[in-house]
Amino acid sequence: MRPIESSDKLKLVHSDIRGPVYQKALDMERRGIEILKLNTGNPGAFGFTMPESVKTALLENADKAVAYCDPKGMPEAREALRAYHAAQGVQDITIDDIFIGNGVSEMAQMLCSCVLSAGDELLMPAPSYSLWSNAAYLAGAKPVFYRCDEAAGWYPDVADMAAKVTARTKAIVLINPNNPTGQVYAPALTEQVAKLCREKELLLIADEIYDRLIMDDAPFKSAAAIAPDIPVVTLNGLSKSHVVCGFRCGWAVVSGPAALTAELKECMTKLSALRLCGNALTQLVIPAAMADPDSTRAMLTPGGRIYEQRAAAVKALDQLSCVSYLKPQAAFYLFPKIADRVVIHDDRQFAVDLLEAKHILLVPGSGFDWPRPDHFRLVLLPEPEVTYKAILEIGDFLEGYRQ
Repeated sequence: MRPIESSDKLKLVHSDIRGPVYQKALDMERRGIEILKLNTGNPGAFGFTMPESVKTALLENADKAVAYCDPKGMPEAREALRAYHAAQGVQDITIDDIFIGNGVSEMAQMLCSCVLSAGDELLMPAPSYSLWSNAAYLAGAKPVFYRCDEAAGWYPDVADMAAKVTARTKAIVLINPNNPTGQVYAPALTEQVAKLCREKELLLIADEIYDRLIMDDAPFKSAAAIAPDIPVVTLNGLSKSHVVCGFRCGWAVVSGPAALTAELKECMTKLSALRLCGNALTQLVIPAAMADPDSTRAMLTPGGRIYEQRAAAVKALDQLSCVSYLKPQAAFYLFPKIADRVVIHDDRQFAVDLLEAKHILLVPGSGFDWPRPDHFRLVLLPEPEVTYKAILEIGDFLEGYRQ
């Protein structure tokens, strides 16, 4: 009997956040080596705790999650989400436009399965969270990367985006606030992307899971609020804002003219039913979480952990000559550029070498579909003093590193 072969759709799928370098880190831990894991945005692993409002809602209502719930999600949870997005300016949505699933990851794959056929193209940013390229591959489609310009604050190059639209393009993904750069796009930029979608008759997919983790009053407006006249699917979740990554609680909101979104919602309903329902336990906490923005805001102001960890990272980076960076405006990520004098041909090998030398695990830029081996993502979740020391250690390593 011949060995079982994998599907062709998996050939290009990659997960550098938990890929081979991560596996090597786990092996080192099994040998007793302490590793600082800066590979994933997982607040709970660094001592962050869920808000009491969320914990109370879970413990007091757990019995309500024993049975399967509505495939789209519990009505009470969807009503809380409808109210949240309506307050964000999204018009004319009902709970029937909202689908709750097991994290944004599941919702992204479900959405791509609905809108992409074999050979279709999905426009997405470079750098980009690899969920989106992988979701395209798994749908048998092709990710096409538009350029984000570091010199322009990591803003998407809309001219490059427009030049890459073809007859096979079905949608444009906009990640705002952005992972991995931590930047927030001004409403005027979102308007340009919406205008392109309008002209080319494309779906706009707005990954906005970090919209509650914005610092310094950076201007942000939901894409669906900016463009009520075109089909938009907004993706969001509780993992980061309410420190419950393990709950796997994400959702999708379909907005725009009903005549243009009816078939998409029918398909999303069908796929929701196929997997019976999303995790009902996590849906119990959505109303409480949406009613508790203060616990999130407390992390983002002076004295709050995310704010102070960003400050520590900036203080450390300002002492290094081997990297440059843009100060993040949201979330807890940085995407620094390695100086040209540090010769690197393979950024995955750089990540391995750093891990072995300094016991620090990070994700190279290629893990976010960045085409050159000159960037890496930092996760700013350890306590400020740990973040500060780790960045100095990375700088010390780079000063003497050449491939």
